[in-house]
Amino acid sequence: MRFYVSEKVFEMIPDAQFGLVSVEGGDNRGEEKEIADLLNKSIEECSEHFKDKKVKNEPELQPYREAFRAMGINPNRYMCAAEALMTRVAKGQGMHSINKIVDMGNALSYKYIIPIGAHDLDSMIGDFGVRPAVEGDTFLPFGAEEREPVPEGEVVYVTGNHVRTRRWTWRQGDEGKITEETGHVLFIIDGFESNLDSVMKCRRDLADLCRKHLGGKVKEGLINKENMEFETQL
Repeated sequence: MRFYVSEKVFEMIPDAQFGLVSVEGGDNRGEEKEIADLLNKSIEECSEHFKDKKVKNEPELQPYREAFRAMGINPNRYMCAAEALMTRVAKGQGMHSINKIVDMGNALSYKYIIPIGAHDLDSMIGDFGVRPAVEGDTFLPFGAEEREPVPEGEVVYVTGNHVRTRRWTWRQGDEGKITEETGHVLFIIDGFESNLDSVMKCRRDLADLCRKHLGGKVKEGLINKENMEFETQL
């Protein structure tokens, strides 16, 4: 399967970098103490880092808030996934375990203060990518039974006309959610030139965790304005 980011997205955020880890034939069943410990440690360190601070004002989140504005999204109304996670921890709400794939993504998102999305590729038909929404694109929110239209021009993660994540890194939908049966997954680490070092370290850690705890075939990649496509399979 091809994962792509459209040229129109890079016209809005030219310094965007997308770190990628694809796993094919992985095993997401069961629990792993190492992952649980990493998640708990990352939450504790993140909670201490943001203690007595306003998350939205911290320098790590500014590139995401600026990118949202460049895409016509109000970051005060729609927080990027990383800001939402950090705000949750800063308020003392913590994060419970879900499954290995989700826990690994959350643990490293807290560790590097960076948004990480996990997408079940077996639930998709056709290519998967990031582009401005077009007429006919629809989204299924978590727990909903009816699809909702998506405004044209909104930057989305999408396969065909099925939007998987609205407003870039704001909210994933019900389709393609990660379960214990997920075996073919694409992790996407959304970043910029300014935090590319964190993106690459996060990608390395994530790939190592996948090899150790999921198995299967693991492939790493990077998309930017110089290279806008990635083949998810080896």
